[in-house]
Parts: sequence; structure tokens; C-alpha cells
Amino acid sequence: MNGDKKDCEATIESMNFIANHIKRIALNLDTDSVTSLVDSIMNAKRIFLMGAGRSGLAARAFAMRLMHMGFNVYVVGETTTPAVQVEDLVIAVSGSGETTSIAGLGQIAKKIGSKLATITSNKDSSLGKISDIVVVIPGRPKDDVIYENYHERRMIGYPQLAPLGTVFEISALVFLDAVISEMMVRTDASEAELKKRHTVFE
Repeated sequence: MNGDKKDCEATIESMNFIANHIKRIALNLDTDSVTSLVDSIMNAKRIFLMGAGRSGLAARAFAMRLMHMGFNVYVVGETTTPAVQVEDLVIAVSGSGETTSIAGLGQIAKKIGSKLATITSNKDSSLGKISDIVVVIPGRPKDDVIYENYHERRMIGYPQLAPLGTVFEISALVFLDAVISEMMVRTDASEAELKKRHTVFE
């Protein structure tokens, strides 16, 4: 059934809202911090990704693409993940930068002497303050967004268009996939090379 387009107004508005937010991030991205992140990834002996909840899923997706690129990469918390060492790069994905478990692991990484990079909305957070590299990916806007659903004559606010940490999580995922694109261009890597490292159990 095709249904009436009006029945999906909130769906379409939510997608447009998130897409426009990502476009604004791209226009205002601090390229110096992104360059530092990419350089650090390419020069690291090993790379460790960490994050909690949906931010953690974005981190895991990035780890998978780094593996496809041929990097020695691990996800913190997995049973086969080795100990972090001085030559390693630890990348944290945390919107608030205050998630207790991730901030604590960041402090441990710094005590060991490894480099810490954080993808966050809050550069002045606990994680941001101790990180060597901070890439700011803005999350929910300060001003509430109000959208009028013309079909039901009902006002829909920002929390219904993108609840909780949705905006940061999706934006972080898109940003990290874009970093893979940057590294593919730098190294002249082809999609065929990445495909060779893709799982053969599918």
C-alpha cells in the first residue's frame, strides 16, 4: 500500500532535519582537528575504539571500516581486545563526554601514555579536557525546533523529530564514515581492497 504521504510527514521532516544538521556540521567542521585525527590514525601502531550505547555502535562501525582499510584495530570491551600501550591511539565517541565508563577508560589510556582522541559535542567535558585531539560534532540544538504537522494540525517539537542523542549519534556515524573516505583518498585505496578484507562468512 502506498498510503497517503501526509501519514509520513513526521518521518520525512525528521530525515530532513537530521540531514540539514549534518550539512551544517560539514560547513563548520574544524578541519585542523580532523587532520590531526586522520594523521594520528595513520601513524598509530594500533587503534582502540570505545563508546557506550548508540555512540558505541557508531564506534564499532568505524572500527569495522578501519579493519577493512587494513589497520590494526580493536573495540574496547571485547574479550579478545589486548591491553592499550604507549604507541596506541584510543578514540572515544561520546556526545556528552561525561559518560562515566568511557571517561574513566579515557583517564586510564592517558595514564598509560597512549594518545586519546574524542568525538564529542562538548569539548569542555571530562573527556574533552584530557584528550590530545577533540573533534566537535554538535548534537541537539539549543533552540527547540517546532514543526507543524498539517495533516493533524499538531505541533511537533525537536524531541519527537530526533529523541535523546539521535542527532549526535547519526552525525558521528556519518562523520566517521567520511573520515574513511578521506583516508581512502590519501592512500589511494580502492573499494576492491576494502572488499578483500570484508568477512567471508556472509
